[in-house]
Amino acid sequence: MTLFRTPIPVEEAMDKIWKYKKDGQAEEINMEESIGRFLGEDLIATTDVPWFDKSPYDGFALRAEDTAEANSNNEIEIEVIDYIGAGAVSEKEVQPYQAIRIMTGAPIPKGCDAVMMLELVKEKERDNKQYIRIKRKLEKGDNISFQGEDIKKGKVLVKKGTKINPGIYGLLATFGYHKVKVMKKPIIGVFATGNELLDIDEALVPGKIRNSNSYTLCAQIERSGAEARYLGKVSDTYDATYEALKKAMNEVDIVVTTGGVSVGDFDYIPKVYEKLRVEVLCNKIAMRPGSVTTIAQLNGKLLYGLSGNPSACYVGFELYLRPIIRYLLGSEYPFLKKIRAILHADFKKANPFTRFVRSKLVLQGTKVLVEPVGLDKSGAISSLAFADCLMVLPGGTRGYEKGMEVDVLLLEEQTGSEHK
Repeated sequence: MTLFRTPIPVEEAMDKIWKYKKDGQAEEINMEESIGRFLGEDLIATTDVPWFDKSPYDGFALRAEDTAEANSNNEIEIEVIDYIGAGAVSEKEVQPYQAIRIMTGAPIPKGCDAVMMLELVKEKERDNKQYIRIKRKLEKGDNISFQGEDIKKGKVLVKKGTKINPGIYGLLATFGYHKVKVMKKPIIGVFATGNELLDIDEALVPGKIRNSNSYTLCAQIERSGAEARYLGKVSDTYDATYEALKKAMNEVDIVVTTGGVSVGDFDYIPKVYEKLRVEVLCNKIAMRPGSVTTIAQLNGKLLYGLSGNPSACYVGFELYLRPIIRYLLGSEYPFLKKIRAILHADFKKANPFTRFVRSKLVLQGTKVLVEPVGLDKSGAISSLAFADCLMVLPGGTRGYEKGMEVDVLLLEEQTGSEHK
């Protein structure tokens, strides 16, 4: 018996799934291991930045009032009494018409309230003393980076659930986070179903294809921030499928299968779901590709039955599983980012369902354009290699024309390429 299938809207499918989202847990790791992980707590500034007044340039720290009469016609002479490099501190305090040679990043010496840049002075030695001559007036505070002007101590810099990129990694180092709380990676188990599947090191034979979906899925899982656990291929038998899924439910946080969700004689996932007594949340979604995407839950644990067609499997993951993973990782907004773009090519294919077209963004001046990439069929795989977004085309139309504005879901943090 095959489960009765009634297509539901994409938004309704997501609403059903979202009821089973869960909060993730945090763990503490060494900072050196944190790049690419997701923060398990807010990143808070532990000091001011800079934490002392410092010079942003090589030059001379002095008193601004001593330059009051300096101009192109009146050169002021100031004695240089000390030298400090970055990391050093001068113990001397300047008196009227005195200065201290200072390097970029060094702290401002006592008594000084401005810095004259090196290239704006003339240096001179007389009677074994160093002097500078200047022709420019400074105001108090000129060329000084003041304590806390960039960041104040206690400020929340990065929110929990944010992916640690190189910039955030640098902030962790700046504020001494040698131990970092990050979100634990949920473990996502992946099965491939189908007697037609070969391992990637096997030679092609008639009627067989290599198992690419599992590798694509595992890469998507890793990109989302979770841990992918490939659980192997399952032969197209009811018993094998049942035993594999039953075992996996106790080993991983979420179970994903690819293939076996359609209505063919060897598509056993719906029947196995019945025997497992899971609650089927959806078994047909009004979308292309991936309308047969089947999602269920058992005791709060989600099971995803994704299509065996590569593009349908890919899109199903991005729409319905990635947000759940990102929520587990603490993200405040776990869904794919949506933007508007101008369709750069006709898309005449009519469709009653919402279509998610593998596409690429193109920048043309100030305009953001979008165009399909590769063959737009659920079984196509070439488009996945070059797509950086999914173009969203609502159903019930006779197609879309170049120049129309459409919604776009970003797969990567990319801005497209310059159109020639």
